[in-house]
Amino acid sequence: MPKTPRSGPLSSLPPSTAPHSGAWISHGFQFEPHSHSEGQLVYAAAGALATTTERGTWVAPAHRVTWTPPGFEHAHRFYGTTDARLVTVPVDLCGELVAHPSVFAVGPLLREALLALTDRAEARPGAVRRLLTVVIDELAETPEQSLHLPEPHDDRLRAVTDLLHADPGRSATLADLGRAAGASERTLSRLFHAELGMSFHRWRTTLRIHHALAQLSKGRSVTGTAMECGWSNPSSFIDAFTEIVGQTPGRYQADLRNHRSGRSRSAGRPGAAR
Repeated sequence: MPKTPRSGPLSSLPPSTAPHSGAWISHGFQFEPHSHSEGQLVYAAAGALATTTERGTWVAPAHRVTWTPPGFEHAHRFYGTTDARLVTVPVDLCGELVAHPSVFAVGPLLREALLALTDRAEARPGAVRRLLTVVIDELAETPEQSLHLPEPHDDRLRAVTDLLHADPGRSATLADLGRAAGASERTLSRLFHAELGMSFHRWRTTLRIHHALAQLSKGRSVTGTAMECGWSNPSSFIDAFTEIVGQTPGRYQADLRNHRSGRSRSAGRPGAAR
């Protein structure tokens, strides 16, 4: 059972003095664009977070970890009350991981290593470094689960994606959006594939899943989330969510409730970390 993170807000922890830390972050909290000289892992033990760079947005729902290599300017936004764990990766270990921002699934061993790094101080010299090598080894063997939403540079394509960002549930066809953007459906379809590497349908579905994760993390019902995000019925939403996230929206919410319940029991025990 995860312990209550021992530290205060992540924003109060200078990287040089608190390379590994944890905190409960309130819904909607944001870190403005910044960069690090070392690599950074942020693990959402509960809740969800989005990491945005010039290459787009990566979303990490509960039990995923985001990876940002050194030098990448990025911003974070948190959805729902998020149990966020921050781990700094020294430059000499960063080469073992992919050279671009990404999201990875967190298995049992990786989860326990991340929690150990952020729940307690170093007990013996070298213990933190040894745990870090376990984390790196696990990530190097874990396939990326990249809930990545790329962003375009073409002005016509950006006009379309801006409309959808403003209203993810919008039911307009690509032809409808093209009329608003001043481009043909055929041109926009080609641009989605050429510039973003995916179809219009896939891009919009990923955007809607990002939005759905935020709604579910706030406690919105599965049916309410499906309707708000543009699905005509809960069944089609559940299918799309499960394909991209790897679990049903109901299971995702149940895991969030279980984690928060465990946190409350841990916080209530004598001597529990604060």
